Amino acid sequence: MTGVTVTSSSTQGMKTVLHPVSDLAQAKAVYAALLGVAPQTDGPHYVGFEAAGQHIGLLPGGGPQGLTTSLAYWHVADIEAKLAELTAAGATVKEPAHDVGGGRLVATVIDPDGNLIGLLQE
Repeated sequence: MTGVTVTSSSTQGMKTVLHPVSDLAQAKAVYAALLGVAPQTDGPHYVGFEAAGQHIGLLPGGGPQGLTTSLAYWHVADIEAKLAELTAAGATVKEPAHDVGGGRLVATVIDPDGNLIGLLQE
């Protein structure tokens, strides 16, 4: 692989996907039917499902992130190390690592083509 730097800081996979929704009740019904489970988190600002090792979140109006498209989060063991690797490779930090509750850290970067990449550290 010419020009590619590979490090020992691998990901744990893409396990979390957030979807902006315009009608939370309708989206909740559709995703419950798709996943075959009721939501584990069910509030007016966020609905979250756990199914088959995946977390699917519904954000009315795109949530505080202002999402207009779905965002996949790659789970990592060391979010700061992965941010450093991604920026060294040409990504731009959009949202630095920050705690979203319970010690869970999230960050987002933008790849050179404008695609948003989410990182999550438990």
